[in-house]
Amino acid sequence: MTHNSKTYHFCSQACRDLFERDPGQYLNDPHPHLKEIEGVTVPRLPSGRAAGDFEIEIDNPISLGVGDRVTFTKTITDEDVRKFTEATSDTNALHLNEDFAAKTRFGGRIVHGTLVSGLISSALACFPGVTIYLTQNLEFKRPVSIGDTLVARCEIIETLEDSEFCLTTRVENEAGKLVIDGTVTVLIDDLPE
Repeated sequence: MTHNSKTYHFCSQACRDLFERDPGQYLNDPHPHLKEIEGVTVPRLPSGRAAGDFEIEIDNPISLGVGDRVTFTKTITDEDVRKFTEATSDTNALHLNEDFAAKTRFGGRIVHGTLVSGLISSALACFPGVTIYLTQNLEFKRPVSIGDTLVARCEIIETLEDSEFCLTTRVENEAGKLVIDGTVTVLIDDLPE
């Protein structure tokens, strides 16, 4: 898109729409498209029909530390499973075919484990700054059915060197039962200027 003889490129249609509504605000504020959650600016962009709710408990957004945590809650839909299948080409019948899945130990379709673990990534993206995965360790504790509402919880348990942090990562279902348990080491850079 061109504005005042300068060409601009956008990472999403939502950012482009924001620019078209108010180019001045977009140019004067370095991150008008970033989301603010509970007073903390996080690097989340508006994206189509992406759904879910976030909670942030951070003492000081400028200096993260032990005990800072974020949660992300989302109901997994059939559309989520089908889009994940298209994106990854994981066409395992256990996730897509009810008749096939009914004959398995699960008695019906279940959600891809990697899709469920992706909720951890969504939660991590709510820490102020740019979160970069370094390592992840996960244990899958129980299956998730389509329609389940899940809560991903990430909490800093150790501050390491060079802006690195170790966190616990948990995903629980609506009954409060553990679905995924693990840890992650991330690097959290400052937001770009």
